[in-house]
Order: sequence, then structure tokens, then C-alpha cells
Amino acid sequence: MSTEGPFLYDDDPQPLHAGPGRPRRGLLLALGAGTAAVAVGAVVLLPMVTGSTQEQVTEVADVFARALAAEDAQTAWGLLCEDEQARLRADQVAGDYLRPGTPSVGDPVEGDLDGQRAEVVPVAWDDGGSVTTVQLVVIAQGGAKVCGIA
Repeated sequence: MSTEGPFLYDDDPQPLHAGPGRPRRGLLLALGAGTAAVAVGAVVLLPMVTGSTQEQVTEVADVFARALAAEDAQTAWGLLCEDEQARLRADQVAGDYLRPGTPSVGDPVEGDLDGQRAEVVPVAWDDGGSVTTVQLVVIAQGGAKVCGIA
């Protein structure tokens, strides 16, 4: 290779860096503030999306009771807490929880299950005028879960 002769560019190569870098404090502060704003927004908006604790408890009790009435043992078993799932198989859930008739769920009240905060939800089973009411105990365990009858 020859170092003589006409070259396309006679200038020396340009330096790799044009100059000292600029500080990016403003960008870092904006990213930090944006992250904090998103976190606070998520905490504020989450109850609006998932519903209040009472709404979640009522919904779980309603789905559980309707699954039992529809003979959907897998869905009902999936809504049980870990202790109840360990105690019962899916085909045994109806034996402990199902009552004759059509279920209707009432308003939950705060309760207690072995020192753990729980919600007690009344479920009335109407069988053509004969009404049987049970109190489902619902706890927070990876979401609201049915954990027995009070």
C-alpha cells in the first residue's frame, strides 16, 4: 500500500470526540420524577381498576356460590384458600359448601380467622321459599379466597 499519491481527503482524521460531554442532570432528574409519578399513579389507580376490598370479596363469594350451583367444582375449588384446598379435593367442595337452591350474596362484614383479618359474607340459598344462609369467610391470600364457613 502506498502512502503517496492523490488522496480523496487530504485532511487528517477527525478526533473521535468533538469535545467534552454535557452534564445530563436534568434528564436524570426528569426520569426519576417520572418514575415516582408513575408509581404514585399506580397506587392511586389500582383500587379503581380492581375495586375496593369489599367489592372484591363480594365478587369472589358470588363467583364461588354460582360455581357451586352450576356444579363447576374446579372453579369453586380454585377460589378456596390454601388450607381448604389442602383439606378438600375439587370433587369434595360441593359436599361442604353447596346448599340447595339459588345463591344470593349479601354485604360483607369485617371478621377474624385465627387472628387474621377476614371478611364474612352472607350467602342465602333460596330453595323455593326455604332459605338457608351460610357465612363464607373470605381472606386475602394472593387475592380474595374463600376459607371456610363461619
